[in-house]
Amino acid sequence: MSRDVSASLDMTTKIDKAVVLAAGRGTRMRELTNDIPKPMIEVRGKPVLQHIVQGLCDAGVPRFLIIVGYHAERVRNFFGDGRHHNVAIEYATQTVQDGTGRVVNLARNFTEGSPFILSYGDILISPVNYNHVVDLPNDLEAIITVTRGEDVSKGGAVFVNEQMELVDLREKPKPGEPTSPWYNAGLYAFRPSIFEFIARLEPSPRSEYELTDAIRDLAHSGKKVKALELTGEWADVRDPEILGRLNQA
Repeated sequence: MSRDVSASLDMTTKIDKAVVLAAGRGTRMRELTNDIPKPMIEVRGKPVLQHIVQGLCDAGVPRFLIIVGYHAERVRNFFGDGRHHNVAIEYATQTVQDGTGRVVNLARNFTEGSPFILSYGDILISPVNYNHVVDLPNDLEAIITVTRGEDVSKGGAVFVNEQMELVDLREKPKPGEPTSPWYNAGLYAFRPSIFEFIARLEPSPRSEYELTDAIRDLAHSGKKVKALELTGEWADVRDPEILGRLNQA
């Protein structure tokens, strides 16, 4: 079979690297994060971060970069180099908490020009969803996962067309601003072009460098960014009340 025909049959790129953001304290967790970062809070007997690493590992991702900051030693001591979790783990440190945009730039060398998965470190999802993002269609520049039924004022409102292609993305819209039924679920697949748009970021009205601004600019540049609805369970483990409900389930 010729190379051209083989390429036409291979319609996706298999992603083998994941970046997980685990630098934050999570002030809404109050005293629960006095000594640990929020992603290390336990849900159903193990840290949220372990759920994420295990889910991505089971989906075929062997290499991880975990971005740490607050109480970084708790993450490093638990995961080490990853061998006990059947993966290889590297670390980078976020020294300034200035938003989700600039922190992703810490992964540029790790990705080495390859596509990668990005996950926020405090979300809990049904593991089957990881299988849906590790194969990135060759006609897509990025995937942003979405879920329904969430208060978009607490996160990102995702606007799509009939083909679920990204049209707009607004971080924590205020009352009276346009809204959407689709909520940014915090799991992405990117090609390395995202770094070009991260480099151009300006501070948002919240004085942060927003990853969502870079994703919107990527879509507006003419690159195809598609939204993927997650199935099954999804939770942003953001406060003690949600944590309590998850641990009672």
